[in-house]
Amino acid sequence: MTQPLDALTSRLLDHALKAGADAADALAVEESAVSVDVLGGRLEHAERAEGTDIGLRVFVGRRQAVVSASDTRPETMAEMAARAIAMAREAPEDPSAGLADPAQLAVNRGAAALDLCDPAKDPPPAALEQDALRAEAAALAVPGVSQVESAGASSGRSRFHLAATNGFSGGYARSHRALYCVAITGEGTGMERDYRSDARVFGADLDSPEDIGRIAGERAAARAGARKPPTGRFPVLFDERIARSLTGHLLAAVNGGAIARGASWLRDALGQQVLPAHLSLTEDPHRARVSGSRPFDAEGLPTKQRNIVADGVLTGWVLDLATARRLGFDSTGNAARGTSGVPSPAVTNIALTQGGQSRADLIRDMGEGLLVTSLIGATINPNTGDYSRGASGFWVEGGEIAWPVNECTIAGNLRDMLLEIVPANDARGHVGHVVPSLLVGGMTLAGA
Repeated sequence: MTQPLDALTSRLLDHALKAGADAADALAVEESAVSVDVLGGRLEHAERAEGTDIGLRVFVGRRQAVVSASDTRPETMAEMAARAIAMAREAPEDPSAGLADPAQLAVNRGAAALDLCDPAKDPPPAALEQDALRAEAAALAVPGVSQVESAGASSGRSRFHLAATNGFSGGYARSHRALYCVAITGEGTGMERDYRSDARVFGADLDSPEDIGRIAGERAAARAGARKPPTGRFPVLFDERIARSLTGHLLAAVNGGAIARGASWLRDALGQQVLPAHLSLTEDPHRARVSGSRPFDAEGLPTKQRNIVADGVLTGWVLDLATARRLGFDSTGNAARGTSGVPSPAVTNIALTQGGQSRADLIRDMGEGLLVTSLIGATINPNTGDYSRGASGFWVEGGEIAWPVNECTIAGNLRDMLLEIVPANDARGHVGHVVPSLLVGGMTLAGA
């Protein structure tokens, strides 16, 4: 019989204290998921996974250790606690290790206002298969599509509970639905592919299978006859689908872990301009029906909205308790963790200020350059911000899309690139990182 997650964490803490821990926290996660893939009008793969995982972190003075298991029997939990204590006693002291002070803990520990769990029943596997088949058929109906590489649908739910000896106890549930399709145009060495996907908390919000398949097919068909662009320095427009990669590099550089290690190209940039003066990068962990939302972080601290970058100026780092203590700041409530590891800093939902122009306006204004719709691989120097990535997309001439592009490299420096970005107004509002298409005035292209 399934045990309540709060009961599991309570028992883990009891075992830890009996084994000799000075303090401890425990995490229990229960997950179930179904995924279906189709190919050629037939079922290709179906998978169902479910289980409960538990994790225990113990402190002996300033020494800590983490153990985890997928077995929730009492004897297993007792063995986990004994093993964790033995490991902690052999671990080096860490002055930054420790639980939150009780006064720091979140008061609001419920997630009802965030609407993170769909009350509707999960679709049966047969319904997921039909969704995938409908997406595949819609893609194949697009002129120029030669085949569908894959199409699939999935659904799932998860519940978790966090408890600690400092008095914290809280948890909530999540649901998710997803649908995708990958279409191909051309044959042999002339094949090009593109995709469309959607993921939501509520199944009713999901794009229709027909739209998913049609858009995947249209995107793939538009890539027929792709060739290399010229080599030189040109404007580059990052399509909304991949523009979040640029803000992602900025967020990685302001992560407390990178700052504490000194391995960040923004390590000396606190209080300095890192984006154009009219742009802000806002974190909001309380958006309803968005998968990244949460009322408290993985150390029981309250989450809150804040501007990581305000009017172009970097205002602070992304911190959990340990990195905050190392750097001499307070935690920003950004701790994340799984059952088998210690907390580390991670952002939730992000939004970049949108611009006043459409993507078409930016294409018109750039004149000649590259519209990037896909990125391949990455060479990013974490200390300097030097940037180099493989890219594909479309060449722009005379302010209009001229022909598809593949096999090129774009390069620049992230500090310079981010200071001159021009945002469009096309960001999707339901995704975790709401970032519009971004125009960078000049980058080095290596093509033909």
